[in-house]
Amino acid sequence: MKTICILLILKMLCSQTMAQTPAVQTIPAPEKAPEKAKDVNLNEVVITSKKPLIVLEIDKTVVNVEAMISASTSNTLEVLEKTPGISVNSSGEISLNGRNGVLVLIDGKNNYMSGQDLAAYLKSIPGGNLDKIELIDNPSAKYDASGNAIINIRLKKNRIGGFTGNVALGVSQGKYARNNDAVNLNYNHKKLNLFANLGYNYEKNYRKDHFDRRFFNEAGALTSMVDLQNNFVFKDRGLNANFGMDFTASSKTVYGVIFNVNKGTRNGMFDYKSIDYDSTHHLERIGKGDTKARDTRTNLGFNLNMQHKFDNKGKELSADINYLNYQSNGNQHLQNFTYAPEGALLGHEQFRYVIPASIDIYTVKADYVYPLKNKARIEAGFKSSIVDNDNVNQFYNVNGAEQTIDNSQSNHFKYHENINALYLNGQKSWKRLGVQLGLRMENTMVRGEQLGNNEVKGSRFTKNYTGLFPGAFISYKLDTLGNNTLVLMAVRRITRPNYQLLNPFLFYRDRYSYTSGNPLLNPQYQSRIELKYQHKQFLNMGLSYNKFSDLIFQTTEAVDDIFTTRPKNIAGGFMLLLNTTVSTSPAKWWNLNYTARLSHIGINGRVYTENLHFDVNILRLEVNNYFTFGSNWNAELGGYYASRDMNGQTLTRGMYRVNSGVQKKIWKGKGSLRVAFDDLFHSWIYNNRSLSLKQSEYFQTSESDTQRISLAMTYRFGKDAFARKRRHNNNALDEEKGRIE
Repeated sequence: MKTICILLILKMLCSQTMAQTPAVQTIPAPEKAPEKAKDVNLNEVVITSKKPLIVLEIDKTVVNVEAMISASTSNTLEVLEKTPGISVNSSGEISLNGRNGVLVLIDGKNNYMSGQDLAAYLKSIPGGNLDKIELIDNPSAKYDASGNAIINIRLKKNRIGGFTGNVALGVSQGKYARNNDAVNLNYNHKKLNLFANLGYNYEKNYRKDHFDRRFFNEAGALTSMVDLQNNFVFKDRGLNANFGMDFTASSKTVYGVIFNVNKGTRNGMFDYKSIDYDSTHHLERIGKGDTKARDTRTNLGFNLNMQHKFDNKGKELSADINYLNYQSNGNQHLQNFTYAPEGALLGHEQFRYVIPASIDIYTVKADYVYPLKNKARIEAGFKSSIVDNDNVNQFYNVNGAEQTIDNSQSNHFKYHENINALYLNGQKSWKRLGVQLGLRMENTMVRGEQLGNNEVKGSRFTKNYTGLFPGAFISYKLDTLGNNTLVLMAVRRITRPNYQLLNPFLFYRDRYSYTSGNPLLNPQYQSRIELKYQHKQFLNMGLSYNKFSDLIFQTTEAVDDIFTTRPKNIAGGFMLLLNTTVSTSPAKWWNLNYTARLSHIGINGRVYTENLHFDVNILRLEVNNYFTFGSNWNAELGGYYASRDMNGQTLTRGMYRVNSGVQKKIWKGKGSLRVAFDDLFHSWIYNNRSLSLKQSEYFQTSESDTQRISLAMTYRFGKDAFARKRRHNNNALDEEKGRIE
């Protein structure tokens, strides 16, 4: 009889839950299950409450990926692009709410990558592996001081008793085809929880860049022009496997182990055509060239973690030990041809790059929480990390089948870094007032070495610096129910240069374009003060002032007709930023999420011989509509507008894109069929122009395979039994900033 009553009550709760499907809501913490419920099998009750897309919290925003119809047809980088507040530029650099230099974590663990390597890694993880994305604008002193903000990507993990899992299969077609397939498995029995996330992706893509470059004399008169067309077609294959185990040794202690392997290959064909004109637009010469490239990577990760709760009052200790190993091998074969206007061959050259790289990363960290009386607590912890990076760049001149190494253009760069950190955090809450004060201290020791050869003299550098990074947060509830809250916060952050940005090797792109690193780079510092206001789940606003010093800036130097891009520190800059998010339901079947970011950015510095003084107003507007038609049909329609923007010495014109999708639930809600449309009008095209180049300027248009139609099928399987398992949070985050370019 007792069992029947419990089933009836749960059915009533289920029907009430299904009747409410808001786009944004607060999810209450689950109540502790009664002790006698542990043996009850609830397979007869199916709870199908729809997850909201966005949950607004005081210290972060949580995005439930399952609520995004297009997630199953996308890779993780594409999911981030469609996440409110996140932007991804053409180089794969990720920003959050207008802030660059974002730290990206996977399940609270750093992947130690950035730039194009991070983009390739995220593309290898199918969106079907993702559970939620946590957006943290202002990290406390508990987190690493590096990075302007944090994006924490949570993979799917189920703690329901028994064997469960889900499958997501997705295909996509634009100019070329792609697929993203994911399997998530979980087995939970008594004290043991086993889980695995498996993913495979294939992508074929293209990129077209058109450059109009112009050169002037000291008097400002036009001297020559270059019309340059770059075409890049590549194929990526990626395999990602994540295996883990949690062992509940007692009601207070949990041990965990995680192993990750990520493998990928890229085959690409890059070709260019250049046309040189004199000042009167008279044809002088024609250039053609191509690059055949193959890159492979193998990334391995191993993690041991522990969490121990001393009592039921919140006193706990957590610890992590991590080892990561990255191996990559690049091989590029390049050739150039130069022709006279009438078509006669003037010159031909062939050369080859062999680019192996190896990185070993070791980290250990621990966090301790000690509760005090009257809603107060203290957090303290330490972290130590060691990074060893070994990069080889070998340049070969090719003459038929003969290859001869050119040591004058070859390079071997080693980098060693050790960061040690301590932090202390204090929190205290009253009826309406809450205060958190924290301080983090980090010491950084760096050693870089450019190994010499018989053509190039070796060099080395060392750096040792210590920084203090305070953080203060004050929250105040304007009413007794806490429906209206004000938060005032101030933080200081650091952005260390990516490892590869310190490598001085000069890398060839095309006859007119080179890239290089800079071993003299210093870290960039930023200070921020922000006032936030939140009204329930309806409105969230934040106004912040950000000041930067020693800005790490991608500069372009023009010498004759060659553009060389390398990073440098310039004087400084500022950003005034207003974020506004509104979530509402115009109708029972319609939920609307609106996000607007308005910023004013200014830069003041000197780039080589040119002064760079520039201010720009930037608008980002995101509108996402979610529709529910009955119990089995859902749809979404979203748009994103980006006004003109500034990145380095590049000014980008405004652009927009429109996405949509439809979902049909099948198999009693355990499966779904999805159709998604990305960039409906193929309007996501970059139009750039240069800023502050000495006696030169350029205009660029860039496009890729963004207009697509996608199909996906998902299926959830397994016998779900109600099990009273101890819940624990993996809060031993590894926040070391990944800086592999």
